[in-house]
Amino acid sequence: MATTTATKTAKPASKTAAAKKPKIQEPDLYFWEGKNQKGQVVRGEIKARSLADVKNQLRKQGQLKPKIKKKPKPLFGGGKAVQPADIAVFVRQMATMMKAGVPLVQSFELVADGLENENMRKMVLSIRDDVSGGGSFGSGLRRFPKYFDELFCSLVESGEQSGTLETMLDRVATYKEKTEALKKKIKKALTYPIAVLAVAFIVTGILLVKVVPVFAETFSSFGADLPAFTQFVLGLSVMAQAHWWKLAGGVTIIAIAFSKAKETSQTFADAVDRVTLKVPIVGMIVNEAVIARIARTLSTTFSAGVPLVEALDSVSGAAGNAVYRDAVKRVRDDVTGGTMINVALRTVGVFPTLLIQMCAIGEESGALDTMLDKVATHYEAEVDNKVDNLTALLEPMIMSILGILVGGLMVAMYMPIFQLGQVV
Repeated sequence: MATTTATKTAKPASKTAAAKKPKIQEPDLYFWEGKNQKGQVVRGEIKARSLADVKNQLRKQGQLKPKIKKKPKPLFGGGKAVQPADIAVFVRQMATMMKAGVPLVQSFELVADGLENENMRKMVLSIRDDVSGGGSFGSGLRRFPKYFDELFCSLVESGEQSGTLETMLDRVATYKEKTEALKKKIKKALTYPIAVLAVAFIVTGILLVKVVPVFAETFSSFGADLPAFTQFVLGLSVMAQAHWWKLAGGVTIIAIAFSKAKETSQTFADAVDRVTLKVPIVGMIVNEAVIARIARTLSTTFSAGVPLVEALDSVSGAAGNAVYRDAVKRVRDDVTGGTMINVALRTVGVFPTLLIQMCAIGEESGALDTMLDKVATHYEAEVDNKVDNLTALLEPMIMSILGILVGGLMVAMYMPIFQLGQVV
């Protein structure tokens, strides 16, 4: 209740201060061209808020009559999208600046100047304007819920209220870095085989549509029965030529429908999450990745002084899987009723023994956040090892599949030629 009251009373003051102080203009990028003392042409670029500023900076560099051109802004927005990795870098840089004693507003400006992503830079400068106008760091972040979730904003606000913003930013940066590294590992495990198999089927389709018909014309003049395998491949070729667009369209429609259904239907998305956990090998990796994320999130929030019940709320939202999301909510309800967290985890029957035992040790010793951090580190290492092993296992399997598909087509096409040679 105290936090809510403080937030409500702070908002009118922020608006009044923001109204008094004008918004700071964002610097633009200017390209310039001039000559050095030897008469050689030199070029460069400068960020400034006006053409006069650019001329002043170039005059200090000895450029008296440079050609200056402002970089045009895209007509329809555009620019590189802000990625989670950009957010992780931003938080780490802010934490470093704050630890070095740089004032908050100046930290925003220094970080923004070093960002290459224009959209990310604009967002950082927008947050800076809010802070310089009297608002809080957390309220500035909440204006961009697409990039800063409730957990992120709550931790930053907690750091502001307790006077430990630099420490909290460091924890959030570590959390984001660990989370993004884990996501990359999972994407690597899933993307690599899918991409290679997609290429294999595309190559096979091209062979069936473009190469096999050339052999078919040659075989039509043989006047003899073709081998069964060759006839089968020729039949596939005829089908592919007649219906390839239906197959391609069907696959595209199914992919789009699957993506839309997962976005719009919570029931469908939950069903996909449950099925994913049961997929051989991949399901095991996803299971351990979710456990690592849960342990990391709970460790970060609990060490930040967030009450356990509220921390479990944040964990349920960050779990990333419906099965564990619902399980964490049941754990939260049990903990709210006075049950110890290790007992609640055991009762749910979803979580591994290691997590339960480490929570029991942490509760007894008063170092729950430390134990959870160790659990997260353990499962993150397990995910790394399993992804590396899966990749090493899949490479020869995928090469075998490619060899069977492409090699099989070639064998089917050359079998009649070999038989003809034997007859002659």
